[in-house]
Amino acid sequence: MTIEKGSLAKEPGVKKMIRQRLRTAIGHLAAVERMVEEERYCIDILKQLSAVQASLSKVAYAISDAHMKHCVREAIDEGRGEEKVAEMLEIIKYLRHF
Repeated sequence: MTIEKGSLAKEPGVKKMIRQRLRTAIGHLAAVERMVEEERYCIDILKQLSAVQASLSKVAYAISDAHMKHCVREAIDEGRGEEKVAEMLEIIKYLRHF
């Protein structure tokens, strides 16, 4: 099986930013786990969860942006635009939760 290279291969700066944001989200999530274990105040836990969601939302937006700028544009140029547009419409169902 061949793994298709995505648009992040064409955007090393975006890839670096995404990796940093993911590390941040992981750190926030670890803090949430500690806070739950320590039975911290619910509002403080919810604030930390909000930080996790914000980080992940920014990652999702950056990946979507790169995908549309590269993969979708390339597919349109090659006459495969309908396929990629359908793919993006499908993923939007999941992204609406961000």
